[in-house]
Amino acid sequence: MNPTYQGDRMPNRLNSENSPYLKQHSENPVDWYPWGSEALSKAKKESIPIFLSIGYSACHWCHVMEAESFMDPTIADYMNKHFVNIKVDREERPDLDHIYMQAVQAITGRGGWPMSVFLTPDLEPFYGGTYFPSQDRSGLPSFSRVLQSMVEAYHSRKDDVAQATEQLVKHLVDSAKPNLSSSSMTPANLSSAFSSILEGCDFQNGGVKVAPKFPQPMLLEALLGHWSRTQDSSYLEFVNLTLNKMACGGIYDQIGGGFHRYSTDPVWLVPHFEKMLYDNALLARIYLHGHQVDGGNPFYRRIVEGILDYVSREMTDPAGGFFTSQDADSDGVEGEYYVWSKQEIFSVFGPNEGARFCNYFGMTDEGNFEGKNILFVDTNFTESDGHKPSIQNPEILPEGWREKLLMVRNAREAPLRDEKILTSWNALMLTSFAEASAVLDKNEYLQIAIRNAEFLLENMWRDGRLYRTFSSEGPGLKGYLEDYSFLIYGLTVLYEVSFQRKWLDIAVDLAASMTELFLDPTTNVFYDTGSDHEDLIVRPRDIFDNAMPCGGSVAVFSLLRLGLLTGSEHYQKIIEQNINSVFQLMIRFPVGFGNWICATDFYFGSVKEIGLVGNMLDNEFRQLFRSLHERFMPNKLIAGYDPKKPQDADGIPLIEGRAMVNGAPSAYVCENYSCLFPVNDVQSLKEQLGMTVD
Repeated sequence: MNPTYQGDRMPNRLNSENSPYLKQHSENPVDWYPWGSEALSKAKKESIPIFLSIGYSACHWCHVMEAESFMDPTIADYMNKHFVNIKVDREERPDLDHIYMQAVQAITGRGGWPMSVFLTPDLEPFYGGTYFPSQDRSGLPSFSRVLQSMVEAYHSRKDDVAQATEQLVKHLVDSAKPNLSSSSMTPANLSSAFSSILEGCDFQNGGVKVAPKFPQPMLLEALLGHWSRTQDSSYLEFVNLTLNKMACGGIYDQIGGGFHRYSTDPVWLVPHFEKMLYDNALLARIYLHGHQVDGGNPFYRRIVEGILDYVSREMTDPAGGFFTSQDADSDGVEGEYYVWSKQEIFSVFGPNEGARFCNYFGMTDEGNFEGKNILFVDTNFTESDGHKPSIQNPEILPEGWREKLLMVRNAREAPLRDEKILTSWNALMLTSFAEASAVLDKNEYLQIAIRNAEFLLENMWRDGRLYRTFSSEGPGLKGYLEDYSFLIYGLTVLYEVSFQRKWLDIAVDLAASMTELFLDPTTNVFYDTGSDHEDLIVRPRDIFDNAMPCGGSVAVFSLLRLGLLTGSEHYQKIIEQNINSVFQLMIRFPVGFGNWICATDFYFGSVKEIGLVGNMLDNEFRQLFRSLHERFMPNKLIAGYDPKKPQDADGIPLIEGRAMVNGAPSAYVCENYSCLFPVNDVQSLKEQLGMTVD
């Protein structure tokens, strides 16, 4: 029985869902269903089309379409009479998002959210788009007109609908097929991809030439790795340019830390204000690696700490999980939480220090965003005493400026926080905290990483199956390939910085489960959904590294690392087949394959394998350990154990049977199936690794 909406609205079916995004729509007059058997059975039984709306909590235009159309009683009444209306949180269901986004892109040539797709009762798409306005404007038809056209097409032009669905489903099936080319994979072919990447780069402002501009940290990782291997300075210069421009721009929250989703302009000034956990996890790592390149760039270190401290302060559940996102809007206005007037600054710091602050951050009376100011570092301004507000000298700002402004900002209405906890996104942030703990020598970051790993394994790993989402009611939705592969990768990094054997053992167990569930036995390639997943119109296989690395590229990277750590050759054919399945596309369109490129470089490259033997608390051991993280070495693996616990070395060829030399903590360096003599001192270790010795 459908709810009625007379007088006060009754919450619709979304009211009982765990997703904050779905709950946001529970007061709509639209009779929304969550994706599930009730909605799908109704469409089949009554032979009516499905309207599928996919979005996420922090999506600004999702909120706009809700306010304009889904809250309109007239539009809602028409939707309820003619469609089964299904609302999906794309962060919970990346499989549905990927399948139907491909369809929308095929129909319109572009994609985005909110995603609006019209399906037959057999779940086959016949039309779709993104945001539709409430009235015809800017070349877009009104949502009401689209709805009426779809009803007319579905009931009166069935041949046209059948032809459209046939073509779209064929496109989706073909897109999911692996390209198992017989052509050889060579390092030379991989290297040829890098010059084409630079052709699309903006050497004035950093990033790619088009706007809106996304940070693309995985592509920067690939370029940084290529520089490390070739020492071609043009790649390093571009990476540094991009990192500097982003960190000085409005896309970075200059007060609270953390990055917004993307920049709407070419100069990184005006962001789309939502903050996503995965963006900040990936950006923390690329700035961490930038910090390592010249032995400790203090500016990049501040950015890393700004990101991680923001996540620790504002995006961490008391139990140890990381929340998903923060909205772009507050008090109904996009960006209102983050922008400032000069008068506000003067009221905090007074006229003299306030003027210096405003000059440093490019603030004007008229503002740069709807009458107010997005803070950015104005590197064109020079103080009368010669100080220039460059990225290197924030010391000219008033003392305690960040804490004072955070106090003022915290009194404003904060953006909505999506407190959904996702395994894959948490694993990305776990990786960043773990690696940062070693590079920056901050034990508090290691403890955050450990606590998060314990949270995930306690709550998401049940009866041999990894789950994707967590709420107060427990885990929900079976995990996807990305949940498995991201967590495996994160646990191996956590092992490398803690030498706690349990993390490696759990990663091996997860890898066995991952290959059983997601590896297709016919093609030997990974798919995004497990063999125990519900049947969809196609089994999705997203091979592109977009906003996040795809599950397949991280699966390959994880198995490469596990194979070396455990000495297992079991993964080799799987790795080769999966790289082969994307290699030609990777060479032709490298911008969309940043993490694949990093994994393939690891596969082709010479990996430095370092074993440490000694007590982790011993000062000499810590010196050896810290020296391994001073410089950027993308293709390295580290294992370690305390000789008092020999069982921790069992099954790890790099350290099994190794002993301390002369009774002192010792390092063993191996490369290309050859090991050097063990060393006890930092200078000798650096020499063996080819690092500059100070």
